Amino acid sequence: MADNLIQKKGESTWYVRLAVPIDVRKAMGGKTVLIQSLKTGLRSEAMNRRLSILAGWQAAFKAARDRRTNRGDEWKEQTAASAQVFANIFRQLKTDVALGETKEVTHPDPAEIKELSQLVFDDSVNGRRRRAEADRVYAMQGLDGEIALYDLAQKMLLEMFGEVVTSVQELSSAEAIEMQEILIDPKAHKPKSPINKARLATFREHRQSRAIAAKTIDQQESKLQKLSDFLKTGERSLDFDAVSAWLDSLKLTSKTLTQYLLAGSVFWRWAMKHDARWREDFKDRANPFENHDLPQVRGKAKTDAQRKDFNLEEISKLHAAASTGGHTTLADLILLGTYTGARIEELCQLKVEHVIEPDGIKSFDIVDSKTAAGIRSVPIHPALSTLVDRLVEQSKDGYLVPSDSKNKYGIRSDALSKAFGRLKEAQGFGSQHVFHSIRKTVVTQLHRADVRSELIAELIGHETGTVTFDVYSQGATTAQKLEAISKLPSLQP
Repeated sequence: MADNLIQKKGESTWYVRLAVPIDVRKAMGGKTVLIQSLKTGLRSEAMNRRLSILAGWQAAFKAARDRRTNRGDEWKEQTAASAQVFANIFRQLKTDVALGETKEVTHPDPAEIKELSQLVFDDSVNGRRRRAEADRVYAMQGLDGEIALYDLAQKMLLEMFGEVVTSVQELSSAEAIEMQEILIDPKAHKPKSPINKARLATFREHRQSRAIAAKTIDQQESKLQKLSDFLKTGERSLDFDAVSAWLDSLKLTSKTLTQYLLAGSVFWRWAMKHDARWREDFKDRANPFENHDLPQVRGKAKTDAQRKDFNLEEISKLHAAASTGGHTTLADLILLGTYTGARIEELCQLKVEHVIEPDGIKSFDIVDSKTAAGIRSVPIHPALSTLVDRLVEQSKDGYLVPSDSKNKYGIRSDALSKAFGRLKEAQGFGSQHVFHSIRKTVVTQLHRADVRSELIAELIGHETGTVTFDVYSQGATTAQKLEAISKLPSLQP
């Protein structure tokens, strides 16, 4: 019967026949075999007609399997939660009986009792067994009998609940056994984190396809993995309370916690849009990463926590320390930052080819920046002219600033940033002063030299926040920018 065709005894009509796999029999109404008449006595016609019917049956098998595959573990969590509720109710009832407490009893309608009795004590094997157990308990007298009655009621309730879940969820035999274990002991089910490795891998692929920076992807994935571990360790579901407890456990600043919440929200929005199973499991649920009240730093504490700029004398001190300490590259980098206001990685990404001359004015062409506004050209300050010529002449790899950084993200400033950290600490500066503080110094000096705010923003790579300048204006001329940058005072030796 390789072609799935049969003829019934005494009939000339052909039928198509297909055995139903065990794992989908419940979905197919408990049938073990599917048979349908092809309404023809010609084998050639039957061969053709059977194809669409077989395809339909196979599609039904696949749909049943997909429903189970995509069902996830939420049924286990619901079963465990219901079993715990039942256990709490009956525990209290038995306690009341043991303490001799009586409560007013509302007698149910006899018709309802009869209907329930027919359901619980039906003519099935389980129904007959439950009838025998009930008769045995009813024969008991006294307190032990009452408590035994409650035990029996709880057991029967759980059995009936289990049968309903098994039918509705179309559980396999193995799943039905697991469900019974959960009903007996709700703690037998250990909730798994929905933020699993497979989802994180798919999320990573999606982010990479959107050209998100590798470092950002890695950092957010690390945060999500920490949350996943927290959920598994504490056997928690993903909800607002769990996220709140997780944040409390991290003992981090509000600014850092905001980054953790951002990672969660980005993942949540992606999953709700692109993950069908997630969308089903968390339908009608609010984003658990929103509306958290993080500690707010105010007043003096907020001021003290902010990064501070260097004054010109302090920058001169740092430059001198780098020079006398033999850190020539670091000394050069300090000067480049002081006369451009550029970020440290922007400077380290500059190549010989990025020294350009628009309108005949030698400038830096900054093409690698963290923001769109950061893509800009900055005229070379007169105090840097000799330094830039030397860096161009000495370049061995095409970059102006030499670096042996092994950062996996290709960040060339990594080692130099750490070297600056050691240098400034040796000079008595704390965590509020970093290389980026030089950028703040430049903004302050340009402001004090009466340079227009929109021109300052253009020079250091910030948006002005206005449509007029950010959208419509083509920006200042190179000559205007040179005039502005030249107002930065020279460092005193």
